[in-house]
Amino acid sequence: MLTRLFCEIDDFCQDFLSEWNKTLLTPKGGHRRRHCGLSESEIMTILVHYHQAGYRTFKWYYQRHVAVFLKGYFPQLPSYQRFIELMPRVLLPLTLFMQQRCQTGRGIAFIDSTPLKVCENLRIPRHHTFRENAGRGKSSTGWFYGFKLHLVVDDCGNILSFALTSGNTDDRTPVPTLLKAIVGKVFGDRGYISKALTASLAEQGIEWITSLKKNMKTVARDTFDVLMLRKRSIIETINDPLKNISQLEHTRHRSLANYMINIIAGLVAYSYQDKKPALNLKTSALVVI
Repeated sequence: MLTRLFCEIDDFCQDFLSEWNKTLLTPKGGHRRRHCGLSESEIMTILVHYHQAGYRTFKWYYQRHVAVFLKGYFPQLPSYQRFIELMPRVLLPLTLFMQQRCQTGRGIAFIDSTPLKVCENLRIPRHHTFRENAGRGKSSTGWFYGFKLHLVVDDCGNILSFALTSGNTDDRTPVPTLLKAIVGKVFGDRGYISKALTASLAEQGIEWITSLKKNMKTVARDTFDVLMLRKRSIIETINDPLKNISQLEHTRHRSLANYMINIIAGLVAYSYQDKKPALNLKTSALVVI
């Protein structure tokens, strides 16, 4: 598994970095990107494998697993502190690699957001790390301070699109960007109700279907659409292991770049799972695109 992961990441990095380096400005003094013992693909492999190894903290994983059992795979392994300093340089390639891993879908998609707390509510006035980026938001479980992870998944549990916003961002704001390359039916909860959004998405070939509020008039819908609205819980079965097993949500982060890297690496690790939550729909029931 580790070898396959590295080979796919390394193939991507060879194509991407060769083009990326052409766009970088030549530094006038000093060294812009000081050489290190690990390549970008090796750094990305370690970050993704952390979420596959089952460790609760990255420090334990690096010092007790990588430095002990994977030393043969990474002979020039730097210290833990040096590795943390190297992580920000792979934020862009790791994000683009995850975008490449996103599937195209089969005509049925589900959209939802999940809160990612960066601290407890009582500690908000004393929190400094994400003060310029995080925000106060409210989810179905109450108020929180942090970010929102927006996901679009298909009926097979594959991630089609993703976005990270501050906690006070309206769930409908990133929808046009998230659904830019998606067609077919998209199901969401009451938080996505919007006539303007429904009309604009219809022009893109997207049928926007949301559950109704209690004070809204009943809308005639196909039996299939009603059943799919009840199956929106598939995205919750994806969010729960991402937050509690892959440790996307915790309060130990000390920089925005490494916080984002941890989230993207967790999504990449999920995309490599052999078994994902699925609805097991027959092909004949899918939307013909």
